[in-house]
Amino acid sequence: MEVIPAIDLRNGLVVRLYQGDYDNQTIYSTDPVKVACAFEDAGASRIHVVDLDGAFDGVPRNTHIYEALSRYIGIPFQIGGGLRTIEAVNEALAVGADRVIIGTIAITDRELVNRVIAEHGAQRIVVGLDTRDGFLAINGWTRNTRSNAVGAMTELAALGVGRFVYTDIGRDGTLTEPNFDALASLIRHTNRTDVTGDWPGKIELLASGGISSIPHLEQLADLGFAGAIVGRAIYTGAIDIATAVAAVMDRGK
Repeated sequence: MEVIPAIDLRNGLVVRLYQGDYDNQTIYSTDPVKVACAFEDAGASRIHVVDLDGAFDGVPRNTHIYEALSRYIGIPFQIGGGLRTIEAVNEALAVGADRVIIGTIAITDRELVNRVIAEHGAQRIVVGLDTRDGFLAINGWTRNTRSNAVGAMTELAALGVGRFVYTDIGRDGTLTEPNFDALASLIRHTNRTDVTGDWPGKIELLASGGISSIPHLEQLADLGFAGAIVGRAIYTGAIDIATAVAAVMDRGK
């Protein structure tokens, strides 16, 4: 299983929100590139970058930072936040992102999902399943829907999406623990969901939200998650990247 450190960007700063609340943030660095380089040096194989400004505004706001990351780090990075048009997706991939994460449009515009897959292939697409109280939230987590993660995953897999990241918003940034019940349920449904198109095999799931210890990562690996996205726990020192990578290297997928 991959341990994927997160860099959340707001006004050019590296921050973490508490339960997705834009009014409750902690600033951890003024230099996102320096943070990314430190993650790479510590043994991370991939970095997860979120444009919080873009998620809130609906259009990317930190493209210049993506360009800098592509120049200064040697590991792949995936980006999300505000990618709601084909032009925004194209630009994100053009500046060096390995994968893009789409959330709002995956729920509201399935035709656009089809177009993104057709133009870039399923391997470069991740769909974000961001859940609050059992239902998906969109528009930078500011709008709740009546859709749930299992139903959306099943429908999107039928379009050819093969990789998803599940976030329990209520656990995000809390340093409590992941929502293991919901995560285990989602994993079980991957065994009953067929992916169409050019995806090579079983659905891959990434977990996010509430991860605060090595045992949490080990449990996620044992459940079968392909990756775990870790934010605040790394910044506070609760999780050391090198130790985490070694702990789950031979576990799970």
